[in-house]
Amino acid sequence: MHILHLSSELHPYSKTGGLADMVGALSRNQAANGLTVTVLSPLYRGLMGRFPDLRPTDWRFDLRIGNHSQSGRFWESRPTANLRLLFVEHAEFFDRPTLYGDARGEYPDNAERYCFLSHAGALLARHLPDPPQWIHGHDWQAGLLPLLVTHCRRFDGWVDAPRTLLTIHNLAYQGIFPLEAWERITGLPRSYLHLEGAEFFGSASLLKAGLMHADVLTTVSPHYAHEITTAEFGCGMEGLLTLRRQDLHGILNGVDYAEWNTQTNPHLPDSYGPGDLAGKARIKAALQAEIGLEVRADRPLFVNISRLEAQKGSDFLLDAFEQVLDEDWQLAILGTGNPQLEAAVRRFAGLYPGRVAARIRFDAALAHRLEAAADFFVMPSRFEPCGLNQLYSLHYGAVPIVRDTGGLHDSVVDIRESSERPTGIKFWRPDAEALAHALRKALAIWRDSGLLDHFRWHGMTADFSWQRSVAEYQALYALPIDRR
Repeated sequence: MHILHLSSELHPYSKTGGLADMVGALSRNQAANGLTVTVLSPLYRGLMGRFPDLRPTDWRFDLRIGNHSQSGRFWESRPTANLRLLFVEHAEFFDRPTLYGDARGEYPDNAERYCFLSHAGALLARHLPDPPQWIHGHDWQAGLLPLLVTHCRRFDGWVDAPRTLLTIHNLAYQGIFPLEAWERITGLPRSYLHLEGAEFFGSASLLKAGLMHADVLTTVSPHYAHEITTAEFGCGMEGLLTLRRQDLHGILNGVDYAEWNTQTNPHLPDSYGPGDLAGKARIKAALQAEIGLEVRADRPLFVNISRLEAQKGSDFLLDAFEQVLDEDWQLAILGTGNPQLEAAVRRFAGLYPGRVAARIRFDAALAHRLEAAADFFVMPSRFEPCGLNQLYSLHYGAVPIVRDTGGLHDSVVDIRESSERPTGIKFWRPDAEALAHALRKALAIWRDSGLLDHFRWHGMTADFSWQRSVAEYQALYALPIDRR
């Protein structure tokens, strides 16, 4: 079976978040499992210099989209015999300093950029010598592709068109643009702009186009698949998703343990495992010294690695720690995001030197050291389609403290759910009081070393490898599809 993935990000070539990690890991593991896999992603600025394995192909093309002709070219990398990575070159659309926007906000032509990517994906799927049986698109940036396949099947003679699957990584991002730009940007007739098509509250939505026309829909965790059919998490699309409930499946993302491990990790100064935590203690002491915390083995270290945004609970994180100032603890925060929240984190670290440390930047190597040093990992997200840091934390022996939502619900086991196999602490309300209560629970666990070891053991021995996820996707690819 041949699978074509279409994604706006692909680790390690381009990344702003978990989307890139998921597509990179899933495609590699699918290929290792015997599938033929092609991934199509944009050729962003700098990739040719950073990745000398990229080679231009002879495949140049012209696409007629609306009244405009758009030219492109495919570049290629072949990591393995079963895995082919293709990057579409279009200097005007993709040769930019960042992926989606700059200091002024999102690029105003983002919808046009990623409609071009979808058209390139349809062209690729239709003309590859070994055509794919499935096109697997990711998020709103691939939302037009299922509609393109439907349109070409109905009106352009593509009778053997592949089936389509769209994975929702974050429903909050919907690819919205004005209705009057539809024909110019998509190259498709306005007849698709209606309630059961791409029209969404007086605008056009690429995500909605994909949700309406993909054969199968998935989310990146089972609980998120349920949540998005409710008004609280559905972002206005809960009615549509309820109608398509039988086609909607939740598959939890996995962890690439080749990269995220505590035994052979170039980012860690020591190694350790569930049966021997001496190396973790040494890493903690080194990390405390590195970031300016007091080197204290007798104080629990809480860590937060996140975008500093309201979605991630960053706005009430500091208030919660202020409510437990009477306890002994340390806090380290790594991340970037909202300028006001960045400033608040800096101020908080300045108020409590030696006790609180902040690093306002992206730093992958430091993230590994923080996870390894942490006693507790704090992840108070208002919503979290899957989440990856809680999975890394479990494997690194950092007990996660999470809001009970989305993938956090699916991957962390509270002691109230299982006293035999607990792995973390859950709280429900997204506010400082609820998080502070969870922090006091963590401090009680810290004072009981046997209980702390009990949590750590079950977290570190839990299996969130990609093999499970790959098997679930392959089962979906095997489903008979009743095309409406």
